[in-house]
Amino acid sequence: MTIAEEIGEIRRLHRGVIDPVDVVEYARNPETELHRHFEWDDSAAAEEYRLWQARHIIARVTVIPSEDIGPVRAYVSLVSDRVKGGGYRAIENVFRNPRMREELLDRAMAEAEAWHKRYEQLTELSPIFAGIEQVKSVRCARSAAC
Repeated sequence: MTIAEEIGEIRRLHRGVIDPVDVVEYARNPETELHRHFEWDDSAAAEEYRLWQARHIIARVTVIPSEDIGPVRAYVSLVSDRVKGGGYRAIENVFRNPRMREELLDRAMAEAEAWHKRYEQLTELSPIFAGIEQVKSVRCARSAAC
């Protein structure tokens, strides 16, 4: 079976609801396709989980850049840094550097477009979709990258 078929089987077995606990339990069987997508070495899995926790802790740190702007993330991860092994940069440093600011804006737009695609069937969100498209058009008019 494929992963999609196995997930479908788990959904069927649990009355239409897929719970991650059930997916892990199903994947414990080494004969399943899902099995090979999990880290079964507890030491390695524990270390990966601690790294995941560290990423989420870093993401929760906020700063208030000015009185008229509420809390924002203090640190961001740029794609160019991930290629070099990862890491996070202080948001104020990213905003002061035109290249890094543009890279962050590119990522924000890619995420906005992915979000738009994920929820495009929800017509109630049309005003937000229009805003995303408007920003995309303005950015494309300034750049030949589109």
